Amino acid sequence: MSRDLKNNISPVPSLAPAARTAAADGVGVDLANYSSAAVVIEAGTATGTTPSFEFEVQESDTFGSGYTAVADADLDGAEPTVTTANDEGLFEVGYRGRKRYLRVIVKTPTGTTPNLPCSALVLRGSPRVAPK
Repeated sequence: MSRDLKNNISPVPSLAPAARTAAADGVGVDLANYSSAAVVIEAGTATGTTPSFEFEVQESDTFGSGYTAVADADLDGAEPTVTTANDEGLFEVGYRGRKRYLRVIVKTPTGTTPNLPCSALVLRGSPRVAPK
């Protein structure tokens, strides 16, 4: 087994980089053939009057439908709510669940003219077949 990290993870975008002004559903990421996963959310500068952006990690057995919020017991860390007080950063959340698909969503932001450039990656880890 290769000891370098690059050959033992597979980053896949769920939320493409974009300026968010409304709710957004990320793309589902297939966790088949991986034994672990983590979500990394990158947030830029939040603008507007008292902007607030709540992120949620969701899971499903089916790619295109049936997504529900991951139970807190199946997360390592908390899903962030980004405001002007904690913007411009990275937020990491581990996943312990057993569903095949994982995605990240932005719930409807609050505030006046809220805007947040952001993105989210799902890091698939511990592949069942890794390079030697």
